[in-house]
Amino acid sequence: MNRREAISRVALIMGGTIISAEYFLSGCKPAPVKVTELFDKQHIKFLDEVGDTILPATKTPGAKDVHIGSFMALMVRDCYNPENQQIFVNGVTQLNDGCKQKYNRDFLGCSLAQRTEFLTLLDKEQKEYTHNKKEEQPHHYFRMMKELTLLGYFTSEQGCTLALRYLPVPGKYDGSMPYKKGDKAWATA
Repeated sequence: MNRREAISRVALIMGGTIISAEYFLSGCKPAPVKVTELFDKQHIKFLDEVGDTILPATKTPGAKDVHIGSFMALMVRDCYNPENQQIFVNGVTQLNDGCKQKYNRDFLGCSLAQRTEFLTLLDKEQKEYTHNKKEEQPHHYFRMMKELTLLGYFTSEQGCTLALRYLPVPGKYDGSMPYKKGDKAWATA
């Protein structure tokens, strides 16, 4: 087992998401490109809508409410290598083109039901791709989008304090805290 595989397994065991082995192995490094060179305002609006389809507002704010598009753009610029940046940027176009093929309208013009259906199909596609891909093959663009949505949402102030149980000043550590099915997970700061 190599280091990348071990990190992936640990993340799965802990129930977390992993935005990419590249992020965990090398950390965030400032990139020489500006966010605006990779994404314009329309791209960020598009990513907000993709994120909000993945995590819509319910009793808690949705991904759009935490400005997930700006978060994704920043993370792609600062934390992804040029190859993964290109995959992500091309993925925005691929996602939109896929919607046009299936529904004869772009993603932003689709109804919420159509968006959800399309992203569900993309999620199945990326799971199959990820399961069968070789180590040297690139990541699937939708997996990147979904992982960044989850990371950005649950590390935002609103996601951490409203969607998860949060204690700003926790007491002692209790490794066997009682849990009832349906309880929110705990956030840590």
